[in-house]
Amino acid sequence: MSVDEGKMNELLGSFVADLGGAYHAISAVIGDRLGLYRALLATMPASAAEVAEEAGVGERYALEWLRGQAAGGYITYDAATERFSMTEEQAFALAAPEGLQLAAAFHIPVAVGKNVERLTETIRTDGGFGWHEHDPAMFEGVERFFRPGYVANLVSSWIPALDGVAQKLDRGANVADVGCGHGASTLLLGASYPRSQVTGFDYHAPSIEQARKRAADTGLAGRVSFQVAAAADFPGTDYDLVAIFDALHDMPDPLGAARHIREALKADGTLLLVEPFANDTLEDNMTPVGRLYYGASIVICCPHSMTEEPRAALGAQAGEARLTEILNEAGFTRVRRATETPFNLILEARP
Repeated sequence: MSVDEGKMNELLGSFVADLGGAYHAISAVIGDRLGLYRALLATMPASAAEVAEEAGVGERYALEWLRGQAAGGYITYDAATERFSMTEEQAFALAAPEGLQLAAAFHIPVAVGKNVERLTETIRTDGGFGWHEHDPAMFEGVERFFRPGYVANLVSSWIPALDGVAQKLDRGANVADVGCGHGASTLLLGASYPRSQVTGFDYHAPSIEQARKRAADTGLAGRVSFQVAAAADFPGTDYDLVAIFDALHDMPDPLGAARHIREALKADGTLLLVEPFANDTLEDNMTPVGRLYYGASIVICCPHSMTEEPRAALGAQAGEARLTEILNEAGFTRVRRATETPFNLILEARP
């Protein structure tokens, strides 16, 4: 075997970054759970002792956590004063209550890791592993990771990109949010369009229970409701808008779900389909975002889709062409890319 030293060193560099990232994921989850990012924001520029006191943790542990976070570029260290702080960008990304809450995303791979043996066996036997079988931290992490993106884009750009939908919602529309999880998108629609009635559906009963609590806590229970139901048989007809956020590709039968949605829509209704951003070929998805989604897909998306027939397993990088093909087969005659972000494709489908 002839090994190119330069290429080997490049590969080893990637390996070190990835292994460090794996440990960083655990560190970020611990920091999120213990409020260390918030403690630093409240005391900066701070010593480890000040952060530890604010968060109520051991000083030595706080120091090692701060060092690791600084080495990863998530916080800032001033060697002259030996104090830690955050830039505006770091604070918004990690510590601000209404910021991106990026540390929450690390709850997802850490939750997956708790079932790595079962997932390994699932893949070995070509079986399935349902969404409901994951550790509860998965559901928390997914909601907290996706919610800032919905807050930043749903009402300001995604809805306006749809033909006539914003006007319908303003006047008062009947809306279904399918695969709603903890209801972040459902509640946002209900809060933004008070004349509309929004119903969130999800097959996962604990998520629906949590969504109902959120609706009550935010005073939206009067115009937002939640029901346990699957995408292929959720109740109701004559919907003006049906939305699916980052969920169609997870479903065992996305075509069946799309057909049911088509039947549930009014003749002039709209399907808003939000999916992970993907190009239509593997070579065009060899990017950091593509890598992220392929990594999630093999342990979350495909295993759930493989739990029931027809086990479509679209995966998180299905791409616009494949999604359009499914929607056309389901009876939608007009499908277009309404808009996009670096993380999402936003498709509009009409009967």
